Amino acid sequence: MSKTSLKTTVEWRSINWRKLERRVYKLQKRIYRASQRGDVKAVRRLQKTLMKSWSARSLAVRRVTQDNTGKKTAGVDGVKSLTPVARLNLVNNLKLGSKVRPTRRVWIPKPGTEEKRPLGIPTMNDRAMQALVKLALEPEWEARFEPNSYGFRPGRSCHDAVAAIYLSIHNKSKYVLDADIAKCFDKIDHEALLNKLNTFPTIRRQVRAWLKAGVMDNRQYFDTSEGTPQGGVISPLLANIALHGLEQWIKQAFPRRGYRKEGKYYTFSAPEVIRYADDFVILHEDISTVLRCRETVSEWLKGMGLELKPSKTRIAHTLIQYEREKPGFEFLGFNIRQYPAGKYQSGKTTKGERLLGFKTIITPSKDKQKVHHQQVAKIIEAHKSAPQAALINRLNPVIRGWANYYSTVCSKKSYAEQDHQMYQKLRAWARFRHLKKSRGWIVRKYWQTIEGDNWRFAVKGKGDNPIRLLKHDKTPIVRHVKVKGESSPYDGNMVYWSTRIGNNPEMPTRVAKLLKRQKGKCPHCGLYFREEDVMEIDHRIPKSKGGKDSYDNWDLLHRHCHDTKTANDGSLGTQYGCNSAKPKPTKRLEKVEDKWVMRYA
Repeated sequence: MSKTSLKTTVEWRSINWRKLERRVYKLQKRIYRASQRGDVKAVRRLQKTLMKSWSARSLAVRRVTQDNTGKKTAGVDGVKSLTPVARLNLVNNLKLGSKVRPTRRVWIPKPGTEEKRPLGIPTMNDRAMQALVKLALEPEWEARFEPNSYGFRPGRSCHDAVAAIYLSIHNKSKYVLDADIAKCFDKIDHEALLNKLNTFPTIRRQVRAWLKAGVMDNRQYFDTSEGTPQGGVISPLLANIALHGLEQWIKQAFPRRGYRKEGKYYTFSAPEVIRYADDFVILHEDISTVLRCRETVSEWLKGMGLELKPSKTRIAHTLIQYEREKPGFEFLGFNIRQYPAGKYQSGKTTKGERLLGFKTIITPSKDKQKVHHQQVAKIIEAHKSAPQAALINRLNPVIRGWANYYSTVCSKKSYAEQDHQMYQKLRAWARFRHLKKSRGWIVRKYWQTIEGDNWRFAVKGKGDNPIRLLKHDKTPIVRHVKVKGESSPYDGNMVYWSTRIGNNPEMPTRVAKLLKRQKGKCPHCGLYFREEDVMEIDHRIPKSKGGKDSYDNWDLLHRHCHDTKTANDGSLGTQYGCNSAKPKPTKRLEKVEDKWVMRYA
């Protein structure tokens, strides 16, 4: 390494990221508040200031080259990663109006189907530029987005959308329009989107260039006359902007109204529209209103060049059968349904005034259970000759992720079924390896008694801590608390948002406990964690120097803070508690196709 590059490396690592993030966040908070009060001039002025700042450009580059989990995916130029020298050069050369290159088409399979989803991977330069523009646009639109929009927004998740549905129906059964937009990302009308974006000319021209950049698929160029490329940093935000206004449109078309029946006065509230990206549901107690909503939505979508997908759009009722449609519906992998209940099983109204006669129960959908079982079975089949420890280490992340996702609903029965099916596969796996051994011998070899559980698939590890297979039904059920109304991470309430990170159902237990102990702050830089931040667990005293694997010796750090600390102390680190070697300052250990490969930074 030359003296110049070594100096640049030191400069990149010595940047005061805390100072930069504080500057950018203050500007974003001012943009958010200016947008809330409708001060367009202030919003535009602050956005221009943010995009010209060296701090924002540095954070944009760091986000796409270090923090982003897909940072090793190349665009049409073949560049997968940038050295510290190249990162600083990119920061200095990052400016709006630069030439845009086509995206690279990558096809990925859709889970549980034979269909494939097209991704458009921009070049590293375009990704950094998109991250910079997103830093400026996102606070403006967060102040304007509707409260029941949950997809691809900071601080919101699919669990918030499911919780909103539960709050809407748990006191009253309703009809539901379960709708899906056909090829939403691929069919958005460019001119309609740019008109709705309604920003100043510089950003408008830049966004138009990204939309019209074209795509390279198998060395062949194709024009893009519609849609936003999935895979771009700014594409989810643009899709949310395109669909913004649907909830307000429905509530204006069907406002709250009253009627008199048999001498009593009744009221119909406005339909509830709950949207996660391009999936949405409309809930109302009157079937005629729901039918009219379907027509209204179809007309509204035409303005953006979109239409409903008939095969995935249905009308049902949460409690009773409607026109041969089974009660309930599926949304984001959850089955949401109400069941008739007797006196002792029925739910009550919020104030406990009367029995409802039904119970609202949300469970993992049958399709998602089947997909998960097939995934587990595929891993077991692929590890027929692998050591038991390797199989356990491969299965545990899959089990943990699936179980955590459904840990906010009634999943105990589904967990038990998954554990039983997995046991059958593991028993066949063990039997295949020892055809001449008895069943008792196989059980004693591969299953142990741990903490009162006589059937724990485990193998001896280092010390007294065996390497054990996780069980689905050991995951505790903790109800998710929905995000408050129109709250946003840009509203300045960092205590609220730091607390919510610790309560995220997809957050690993150790990370959640460390977040609570650290009160939502990174001890290295002193900044609050945000939901889009990548966090890693670090050993205060490195294991190579006698440090232990315990909460007393763990700290939760930003990934870039962890890199800086590791470069100084030469320690070994873990991401979310999984062992992964932390290399010397000039090297990085990466996992490529299940193999660890040492690369130079």
